[in-house]
Amino acid sequence: MARPILFNAFDMNCVVHQSPGLWRHPRDRADRYSDLSYWTDLARILERGKFDALFMADVLGTYDVYGGNTDHALREGAQIPLNDPMLTVSAMAAVTEHLGFGVTCTLSYEPPFTFARRMSTLDHLTKGRVGWNIVTGYLDSAARGVSGAASQPKHDTRYQIAEEYMDLVYKLWEGSWEDDAVLRDRESGIFTDPAKVHRIRHEGEFFKLDAIHLSEPSPQRTPVLFQAGTSGKGRDFAARHAECVFMAAPSKTVARGYVADIRKRAADYGRDPYSIKIFNLTTAIVGATPEAAREKHADYRRYVSIPGALTLLSGWTGIDFSAYDLDEPVRYIRNEAVHSAVESFTTADPSRVWTVREVAEWIGIGGFGPLLVGSAAEVADELESWVQETDLDGFNLAYAVTPETFVDIADLLVPELQRRGRYKTEYPQGTLREKLFPGQGPRLSDKHPAAQSRKTVLKAAE
Repeated sequence: MARPILFNAFDMNCVVHQSPGLWRHPRDRADRYSDLSYWTDLARILERGKFDALFMADVLGTYDVYGGNTDHALREGAQIPLNDPMLTVSAMAAVTEHLGFGVTCTLSYEPPFTFARRMSTLDHLTKGRVGWNIVTGYLDSAARGVSGAASQPKHDTRYQIAEEYMDLVYKLWEGSWEDDAVLRDRESGIFTDPAKVHRIRHEGEFFKLDAIHLSEPSPQRTPVLFQAGTSGKGRDFAARHAECVFMAAPSKTVARGYVADIRKRAADYGRDPYSIKIFNLTTAIVGATPEAAREKHADYRRYVSIPGALTLLSGWTGIDFSAYDLDEPVRYIRNEAVHSAVESFTTADPSRVWTVREVAEWIGIGGFGPLLVGSAAEVADELESWVQETDLDGFNLAYAVTPETFVDIADLLVPELQRRGRYKTEYPQGTLREKLFPGQGPRLSDKHPAAQSRKTVLKAAE
């Protein structure tokens, strides 16, 4: 029996996420991003469509590579202004029962001790529906803003930091409090048994800590672990730690190679290759008929901003595309930004040569991933083809126009996939982890590296 297809909605707490220029469309509501009702309304739409999660992107810097300044980003609204994604989650959880929330947090600039508490708090308030998209950052502007450093650490160094960071937060989430530490015993007056709460002592290359975790055990303890890096280092990190991987392959050829490599690396680490759910960035423009979808696409294209697309592309790749002719081929350049971003359009598929103009037009609606346009049946056919040919588990669905894109998916595409038996008709019960991995339970598998952190902390306490 074919695996069910999974859907995450992809959004960001800003005006322009992945579709530069389309905020000007008369039906787009992205400029309401700072209004809490935008988020609660969106959450209700997504739960109606039985989306698995809302995947929230984030960055801590500005896109200042294109032209060497932030002027273009500010004019275009290209991920600036930008609000904190975590603060929207509690309100969305309050108006939904099942929808999960994957929140991007950059570990390079988050102290592990306070970050661990914030995630535990969200896991409590959502009743176990929160996930963490683990990223190491890619903007030098973030380093200048957060730490005052001239640039971020080197790409591979960021992953070294990430390994130690994960070891530390695993100890806090999994090992500091035993399952039965909290008594809530009104008669004795004892709320927590001190003997069952353990101090975490860590002295590593990048972090030092001597403390107990501030939060009592949350439903999942460790949030569902998303990871969004498909460079070589990123894939290796995902194979060790991730439960869900988000990638942005523009073609099946590129996606197939990434998926196979991640699953092989997971097996090399002793994990079940299918214990990792892999999602590809995709945008779907769905109409009641093929003609209606194509008319909608043509309408949307009139609002695409090429300068806005190049502003985003320059930030993602670390390459200043203002210095390129639009008809010049995109060449592979290795730098300290997102390695996979430029690889996807160069070395990952040598059979295709992209010009700067072609890449800008490609990402103008929905970003790096493929754009599918058609009736519900046509789009469903293509999604099934992607899953069949690449071994994906699902899709991170970006919008062209919000919330219209998500409404069309919920009301047109989801029912078509349900009729085919490829999409759930009801949510499974339990936490986000239990919904994504039926039968596993709310906590990370015993085969995950976090389980070793549990054992190490408890053994040291004996």
